[in-house]
Amino acid sequence: MTGTLNITGDASADALLSNDPLALLVGMLLDQQVPMETAFAGPLKISERLGSFDAASIADADPEKFSELFRTPPAVHRYPANMAGRVQALCRAIVDDWDGDASSLWTKDAPKGAEVFRRLKALPGFGDQKAKIFVALLGKQYGFRGEGWQEAAGAYGEAGSHRSVADIVDADSLAKVRETKRIAKAAAKRK
Repeated sequence: MTGTLNITGDASADALLSNDPLALLVGMLLDQQVPMETAFAGPLKISERLGSFDAASIADADPEKFSELFRTPPAVHRYPANMAGRVQALCRAIVDDWDGDASSLWTKDAPKGAEVFRRLKALPGFGDQKAKIFVALLGKQYGFRGEGWQEAAGAYGEAGSHRSVADIVDADSLAKVRETKRIAKAAAKRK
């Protein structure tokens, strides 16, 4: 699996996301209540501070020490203790349910799009929206071609939609995604 995600502004962070399925999942998990760049830069910070980046090492880390790793400036997330726990829960699920291989979620038994969506939604911290966005990200940027992936991704799977991180490949597409989100947020406020 390799992708072309260019969101963090840091070549090393983007390379980790592009080449490590677990990093991509963790970045998606962290993508809430912080800028996208911060969320998706999180896996590199974790890797550098922990000295490794694999599901077992993260899942088995001492929770207090792992939480401290999240709080160390610059913080991995705005809510370090809460998100450290969520990352460890996600990694525990990857270890227990997927033999530590995050990519198995979309590669094991050649799943269709709906099955990948179901598998993602079963993960701690992944609801409908995150699972749809992640399916779109896999399909648009990481070569996933499971039958029905666009349907499973919903509106996020539409070509040229600029709705989410799935559509970001450069600074221009990042600006378009930000504008789409700004418009949607303003519309929601008016209601």
